[in-house]
Amino acid sequence: MDFKTAVTTCFNKYATFEGRARRSEYWWWFLFLLLSNLVLGLLDGALFGENTAILGPLFSLAVFLPSLAVGARRLHDTGRSGWWLLLGLIPLVGFLVLLFFFVQPGDEATNEYGPPPRS
Repeated sequence: MDFKTAVTTCFNKYATFEGRARRSEYWWWFLFLLLSNLVLGLLDGALFGENTAILGPLFSLAVFLPSLAVGARRLHDTGRSGWWLLLGLIPLVGFLVLLFFFVQPGDEATNEYGPPPRS
């Protein structure tokens, strides 16, 4: 899956928490969020001054549900429930555990969350 396909898929499955997502879909989405937040942060600084952020927070609000959804689908691909995303609420340790889960390869066979995603 390439960058454009991954971003399109995540927006098309805006609040779809069912199914599975490949590693490439998740990490391309992560790169999209990183680059978008960087550009919008620079635009906020240029347009509104250093202490005012408008575009970045609005974008973050708009992509909050798709980010949760692709995270849950990524966990489903590894055979875990989407509820594991709540580990992110634990400072540092939760992030590290989720990072470990997200980098693992997905199940090659059908699991309780459906068949493996197609390439």
